[in-house]
Amino acid sequence: MMRKKFVAGNWKMNKDLRETGALIAGIRELMPAPPKNADVAVCPPFTALESAARALEGSAIGLGAQDMSGNDDGAYTGEVSGRMLAALGCRYVILGHSERRQYFLESDELVNAKAKKALSAGLVPIVCVGETLAEREGGLTETRIALQVRGSLAGLTSSEVERAVIAYEPVWAIGTGKTATPDQADQVHRHIRSLLMTQFDSKTSEKIRILYGGSVNADNAAELFSRDDIDGGLIGGASLKPESFHKICAAAG
Repeated sequence: MMRKKFVAGNWKMNKDLRETGALIAGIRELMPAPPKNADVAVCPPFTALESAARALEGSAIGLGAQDMSGNDDGAYTGEVSGRMLAALGCRYVILGHSERRQYFLESDELVNAKAKKALSAGLVPIVCVGETLAEREGGLTETRIALQVRGSLAGLTSSEVERAVIAYEPVWAIGTGKTATPDQADQVHRHIRSLLMTQFDSKTSEKIRILYGGSVNADNAAELFSRDDIDGGLIGGASLKPESFHKICAAAG
């Protein structure tokens, strides 16, 4: 099955309102429209989402958030709900990023609750999974990925999970300059697809886009994206510069 490529820029805790407008303007100047065969999105911090939505008006580039609450509303100080994100114009939301799991102790159960709320709000959850260096060196990559995929997607129907995106991000390659080789990445992507086939069915597993994230840049993107089971990328640092982000999107297209 030919799945449309997808590139999402995760800005992390970078860019204020002015910088957000300038970055999006730079991206739009180089890329007036996403490549024909790829979807593109940017995911700024919460404080810049409204500004980003305005800067993206008239563009086919989608808007996403970097996290959301597992609750609809109520006394949850500091939280932001899926409904609020949708009202701002968000189409996507990143869930379970390794930095959320590591620094904020997010569990698969919490990621699962957030994924369900994201879907109910009409958002596309980008569910992140990935192993640490110790787990990879200990031969535990497939075990760790299986636990995260099954736990994060538990209780979802095939029709629900088909609306989701999975992002494989080896923790040891995020922001380190190290990148899984295309063979290493493709092997894990194929493992994830086989897990989806077991948890759901073959038709569903073939529909879901699986992105690679972990020091993707303009030089290695084309080779990574050429693999059959790598459907694009979740881009960190390289998404903060219009030129590099544009080149990565072009590689996907």
